[in-house]
Amino acid sequence: MRLPDTENRKALPMPTSSPSPPRRARFTWILAAIAALVAVAGVLWWQGQRAPAAGMADAPAADAKPAPPARPTLSVTLTQPQREDWPRTLAAQGNIVAWQEAAVGAELSGYRVTEVLVNVGDRVRKGQTLAVINADTIVADVAQARAAVAEAEAVLAEARANATRSRDLAAKGFVSSQAATQTATGEETAAARLAAARARLAAEEARMTRTRVLAPDDGIIAARNATVGSLTQPAQELFRLIRGNRLEWRAEVTAAELGRVAPGMPATLQLPGGAEVKGRVRTIAPTVDRDTRVAIVYVDLPVSDAGPARAGMFARGEIEQGSASALSLPQSAVVQREGFSYAFRLEPGNRVAQVKIGTGRRVGDRIEVTDGLAPDAQVVTTGAGFLADGDVVRVVTGTPPAAR
Repeated sequence: MRLPDTENRKALPMPTSSPSPPRRARFTWILAAIAALVAVAGVLWWQGQRAPAAGMADAPAADAKPAPPARPTLSVTLTQPQREDWPRTLAAQGNIVAWQEAAVGAELSGYRVTEVLVNVGDRVRKGQTLAVINADTIVADVAQARAAVAEAEAVLAEARANATRSRDLAAKGFVSSQAATQTATGEETAAARLAAARARLAAEEARMTRTRVLAPDDGIIAARNATVGSLTQPAQELFRLIRGNRLEWRAEVTAAELGRVAPGMPATLQLPGGAEVKGRVRTIAPTVDRDTRVAIVYVDLPVSDAGPARAGMFARGEIEQGSASALSLPQSAVVQREGFSYAFRLEPGNRVAQVKIGTGRRVGDRIEVTDGLAPDAQVVTTGAGFLADGDVVRVVTGTPPAAR
């Protein structure tokens, strides 16, 4: 065995392929430098990617432009509520009727009508003849009564003469007192018969006057039932007369409103044809209907032959009750929507706000505003019906041009 050689072989350094220690340290440093460069490049790349996004996010704040103003919806004119004294009125409705009507008939029954002298709508005077009744029979009766009067007058004259002679003879003793008494009685009897004959004559003459149907008062003929040739009947109405041509409006008011009405208050009626008639409260019914709780106010209407009011018309009207202060707007400034009243108030920036308002009286083309608006509010006058809440408008003076 060659032990020395083996030991020598172990002591000798064995060859290897790994680098030497200085070379390994240099290689490690190179790797670390490369890693650092890669990390720096990654950070720079990441910041480069964020910069455009951040720039885009910040661009609106830096380069923001003001939004263009809203385009006006409509050109409008403005007004302010006006405060003035307005009349206070009570609305009512009712029928127009005759103040009083007179039923005119014949006082004779069973006689034939020979003439009718008036017609419906004719104005007549008190005592004017309206119709004539056949009087032939009554004329004969009058003549007979006059003959009876003449006969009675003759009998009375004879009786008076006999009574005078009898008294003279009785004074001289040629005639008994009994005979004198009989002749005096005959005179009184003849006088009584003459009075009766005269009474019958007066009755027949009165019947003669009843052959003419006369107007009991001034007025206008409202109805005519008389016809030539017809026979008069008991309680038959030949004519109906509106006395004095006076009409009245019987306005119906509720029990709650009755205390606001007093005699003498003026009233204005709106007739079906559009005409207006002025009147004045004459009196108020003393009772209220227990079923409807309505009372009647009687309003006298002016007497006019050619007046537009006619009996039988239904009319609406107002009873004036003085005056009170009112805040009002033109009718064109009030818009009706969904059963409510609105106005458009001007706000800053020429925007309008739709405001719900309460309304009351109306006078001409103006409407009373009871709540919802201040006295100094600026309200759209024209074109309000085309606006909505929040619209932008252009304020002009005078008549605005058409909406763009």
